[in-house]
Amino acid sequence: MFDKKDISIVIADDHPMILKGLHDELKAHNYNVLGQAANGMQALELILTHNPTLALLDIDMPLLTGFEVIKMAKQKKVDTKFIILSFHKENDYLIQAKALQINGYLLKEDSFLEIENCIESVMNGEICFSSSFAASSLATVSEEMKRIKLLTPSEKTILKLVAEQTSSSEIAEKLFISIRTVEKHRSNIIMKLEIENTTSNALTNWAYLHKNLIMEL
Repeated sequence: MFDKKDISIVIADDHPMILKGLHDELKAHNYNVLGQAANGMQALELILTHNPTLALLDIDMPLLTGFEVIKMAKQKKVDTKFIILSFHKENDYLIQAKALQINGYLLKEDSFLEIENCIESVMNGEICFSSSFAASSLATVSEEMKRIKLLTPSEKTILKLVAEQTSSSEIAEKLFISIRTVEKHRSNIIMKLEIENTTSNALTNWAYLHKNLIMEL
């Protein structure tokens, strides 16, 4: 069992009322809140300066998103564990969270009790997702992650270029390969990701929708 006062926390959200409410709840329950930030850059600075036990972050913030903060903080080898607090329920966000190996993902509609339960789970080395997420949704995300891991380094490189709306001819020129080779790679990617529509345009659409995740590969 851990002592709440020993858990240092940084919180970040660009909505003042949400930030204040979260701060007040954490303080009222005896957590050690080291600082609060209204944008991603402030959040990153607080994390790198204080190396808190936990950081509770919104996703959509000015300057840096919550995901960008986590990625940059992890690159600096901080020991901080990360919990996302967001309105976003879409699978794409869950996939990004899993790709970044985030410790927890809660929704802003969740009660403070669920936040406390998540903190306890994370402190015990577990991964915590909001109970509002359907088990089928989490399973779907896990399957997508497995499929993405099947891609070779070359396929990942091409997928990133596709996500940036780069044409096959431009990819071929950039990578010094033939257009035929690019199209073969695209076909293999479609097969591995199990994209239903097998046209090249279908891959472009899929890559555009999953661009944030693809850029983390």
